[in-house]
Amino acid sequence: MMSTTLRGPGLFLAQFAGDQPPFDSLDHLAAWAAGLGFQALQIPSWDARLFDLALAAESQTYCDELRGRLAQHGLQVSELSTHLQGQLLAVHPAYDRQFDGFAAPAVRGDAAQRSAWAAEQLMLAARASQRLGLTAHATFSGALAWPYLYPWPQRPAGLIEEAFAELARRWRPVLDAFDAAGVDVCYELHPGEDLFDGLSFERFLDAVDQHPRANILYDPSHFLLQQLDYLAFIDIYHARIRAFHVKDAEFRPNGRQGVYGGYAPWLERAGRFRSLGDGQIDFGAIFSKLTQHGYPGWAVLEWECCLKHPEDGAREGADFIQRHIIRVAERAFDDFADARTPRAELRQLLGLGGQA
Repeated sequence: MMSTTLRGPGLFLAQFAGDQPPFDSLDHLAAWAAGLGFQALQIPSWDARLFDLALAAESQTYCDELRGRLAQHGLQVSELSTHLQGQLLAVHPAYDRQFDGFAAPAVRGDAAQRSAWAAEQLMLAARASQRLGLTAHATFSGALAWPYLYPWPQRPAGLIEEAFAELARRWRPVLDAFDAAGVDVCYELHPGEDLFDGLSFERFLDAVDQHPRANILYDPSHFLLQQLDYLAFIDIYHARIRAFHVKDAEFRPNGRQGVYGGYAPWLERAGRFRSLGDGQIDFGAIFSKLTQHGYPGWAVLEWECCLKHPEDGAREGADFIQRHIIRVAERAFDDFADARTPRAELRQLLGLGGQA
């Protein structure tokens, strides 16, 4: 195991993009983010104000120019995101109308065409990521089984197995395309997706035959809200963690609500997303574990908070991440006491004397 210094801070732009400066274009956002101390941007590939996914997939010139424009601000691309397109690869009919707006107008109202469009978007993202020199990609898995999470009425035997078999069938060609591009697909494990915790991720891995490009976007906020041990998760799955959203949360159950308090507005829920440092997550321990296990990627702020203004959350978040990044030591702290003892003396210390 080789400890690695995390890269960051990065910023996910999805929650900040808008129609007014400085949030209305990639160049304006880059200048603003750099001024706050960010070093990389995670770009939502569906937002045409910021990025042309189809052009990036085909044009090395476009990708080189984009990287050059960001470099003028001291920034890089950490990852592209296809959260919305990944969601559309698999949609249970209960959510058809709600998710239809994420798709291109030409495929709305047709679940099969919408899924095919989403798959093509993901294929474009694989090629665009390769042209940008990226090694990781952020996305959602989509969901077919989520409405059956709590087994009442009792689920028919084989329902979950069939759902994951179909999810794997849809994702396998996409995973193969990312493999050809040399890029990891990092699923954000998120309630509402069929991949939402360690067991569901393992089930998916089995269904895709342990595909090497099926990996994890680690976001501890979603684990806190479902009361999963987010530190033990790193120890178990660190080999598959290839992206990291730094997002805080708090869980304060009471006599009226707990984990399933989702009918309440965000401000009144027992489980709420918070700006960095305002919640309950132990980021000191998280950064230590990711560093210890050699996590190779970026620490990217995803701002979601039911209270604080996003610009304040971004400004404070850049500094928060920078303070938590652990620069790995180049030598052991006790090297000063190394006596460089010869092997013969080491054997004597062990009571082995002249034995071979």
